Amino acid sequence: RRPMGLPITAGWDTARDQTWVCNNASSTVMQCLRPLRHSGGQIHYFLNKNLSPYLPYHACSYLDVCPLLFSLAVSGCMVNFSDPEGYIDSSDDPPLPDGTFLHCTYTVTVYTGYGVELQVKSVNLSEGEQLSIRGVDEGGALLVLANHTLLVEGQVIRSPTNTISVYYRSSPEGSIGMFQLHYQIFRLSCALPRRPHFGEVSVLDLLPGGTARFHCQMGYHLQGAVALTCLNTSLPVWSSKEPSCRALCGGSVKNATVGRILSPSPRLGPTATHDRSCSWSLEAPTAQRLHLHLERLALEPTDRLVLWSGLDAGSVVLFDSGRGGPIPFEGVISEGPAVRVQFITDQPNHNTGFNIRYEAFERGHCYEPYLQNGNFSTTDQVYGVGAVVQFSCDPGHSLEQGPPVIECINARDPYWNDTEPLCKALCGGELAGPVGVILSPNWPEWYGEGEDCSWRIHVEEDKRVLLNVQLLNLSDSDMLTIMDGDEVTPHILGQYVGGAGPFKIQSTTPDLTVTFHSDPAGLVFGKGEGFIINYMEVSRNDSCPDLPEIQNGWKTTSHTALVRGARITYQCDPGYDLVGRETLTCQLDLTWSTQPPFCEKIMYCSDPGHVEHSTRSLSDPKLLVGTTIQYSCYPGFILQDGSTLTCYGREPGTPVWTSKLPHCVFAEAAAGSGLDGGNMALAIFILVLLLSVLLGGAYVYVTRCRYNSNLRLPLIHPHPYSQITVESEFDNPLYETGGVRKYTHTHTQT
Repeated sequence: RRPMGLPITAGWDTARDQTWVCNNASSTVMQCLRPLRHSGGQIHYFLNKNLSPYLPYHACSYLDVCPLLFSLAVSGCMVNFSDPEGYIDSSDDPPLPDGTFLHCTYTVTVYTGYGVELQVKSVNLSEGEQLSIRGVDEGGALLVLANHTLLVEGQVIRSPTNTISVYYRSSPEGSIGMFQLHYQIFRLSCALPRRPHFGEVSVLDLLPGGTARFHCQMGYHLQGAVALTCLNTSLPVWSSKEPSCRALCGGSVKNATVGRILSPSPRLGPTATHDRSCSWSLEAPTAQRLHLHLERLALEPTDRLVLWSGLDAGSVVLFDSGRGGPIPFEGVISEGPAVRVQFITDQPNHNTGFNIRYEAFERGHCYEPYLQNGNFSTTDQVYGVGAVVQFSCDPGHSLEQGPPVIECINARDPYWNDTEPLCKALCGGELAGPVGVILSPNWPEWYGEGEDCSWRIHVEEDKRVLLNVQLLNLSDSDMLTIMDGDEVTPHILGQYVGGAGPFKIQSTTPDLTVTFHSDPAGLVFGKGEGFIINYMEVSRNDSCPDLPEIQNGWKTTSHTALVRGARITYQCDPGYDLVGRETLTCQLDLTWSTQPPFCEKIMYCSDPGHVEHSTRSLSDPKLLVGTTIQYSCYPGFILQDGSTLTCYGREPGTPVWTSKLPHCVFAEAAAGSGLDGGNMALAIFILVLLLSVLLGGAYVYVTRCRYNSNLRLPLIHPHPYSQITVESEFDNPLYETGGVRKYTHTHTQT
């Protein structure tokens, strides 16, 4: 804790020793101040009346030049914390005189690799006061994480690094509010590394020391580190930038067995140069041949792709796109073990180019089939003559451009009797199975421009559809829409552009529709990678999950069933305060609006208030149980009732004060009420005399007249019930603040 009256950073102006220059380092305010007095370890200042503490900088004059001054005591503090857990409590600071302008910075710094989590326990500020919570980014710049306009009890704020600070400034009038924040440490971690396009990443651990490994799809080459390590810094970061997967321009492959050749990836950046001619050479093991399968071929009019059966200049041409012949989608087979591929282009981009898959095979056999985004089964693992292969596609794809079954024929020079089919991601369709997948058109390749696709999912009437969006990477001009219900009464659950992390969404009916539109001008705005959406049939659930009861409290619900819009309200037992939101609402996505609150034991009394014409001293500013408040009247006033109040704890119940507030009465008025003491004594004497006469007369009547007279008064007959006496005592009267309730001795007879 800081010493009492710790002053703000300041220094003398050596050129003009009568001027005090104060530089407030914790804010943008720079003020020229002149010290007036130094007392009690506290420095008090006076400001020029015409200067505002919010103006940037003013030159101060000598005191005789600035005669109009107003006294505004200024106090500042810098408080540092390093414990793993604790409280930032404004009431821990020593009390300051009224009208003090206070600004304080509380800084929590913990070990590297840990962050600071703040929870708002209480905040009570008046207009004009400022409270902000700040963090530091990886570059050391301040970040405003929250301010007083957004702070609510129970709110949790986490720092991005190992330090967090709380800045407080009182109002210009000097009013000082109260706040309490609880802090504790937590382990910081690296951000989830991005998956490279056309690649994968596997993360072993996000905490410092953890690793992430990257690899690319066949045909792409990793540009960057294969593995990254999470470094233990103030903000944990990966040891280097995430790598990328690129298709290279040209290359040479010896002992080629299985692989892929791709058109080169376009270079990025305004100064990037583009590859105009690329050449690849493939050499299979001796006595084997190569089969080249054209998986994709989309060339611009000025592009050219040439395949040669051999590496020499005079080799046989297997395919030349410049000659305008039919495209051999079934592939081409080399005459020997070597193949050369050349690609010429003016402008490489993702929308045009080629994919060629190659595999080596022995003479006297058919080559091994391949089906991208699918699988196949065969009757002969070496693919001799008579081998039969059957194809099937992965979920979300359908077989196109070929039969589902092919056979290896011709013993002299074996070959397949038909081409391998293709498995293409569909643009829309009717889906009715219990599970499935929706892929962007042409997945895993880039989707095209001007796509308009619609998928309609229907499950059993008592079921619902759960979408699990695993990947969503679109351009800002393309849109994915998810609608609940059938085509007649649709309800939009979400519309998405750009990118989004994995998320889930559930329908409220058995029908759900997904639509996708890509901009025809995609070449201008660019395109995204696409999307992968898994869906499954789930049990009907139209309600939020039930929330637990809270200790030392109870909950009430607005509806019998926790349907959308239902509310649960929490309340605490007497003697407990609710920390968090009192009311939670079941939202459209069947989740609660916030976390349930909890009940915290009240260990303090509410402020009983001030007494007019008096001062008071507190033994504990927090007003905890056992706190005493001593009231003293100003000169000329007399205190009536007790001068001391004590905070008294009781079980169960809220702590209360042991007596009511006293009063300060003007001394002359109090004396005037006692000047007529003689008359008061005479009145009391007469009253006592009258009572004595009445009692004496009653005694004479009872003893002399009652039994000697036939007169019988009805009221003298005995009551048919025995006398019953009821007594109740309260030996220690207590008083509630806010309204006075006094418990006194009572005595009744019947």
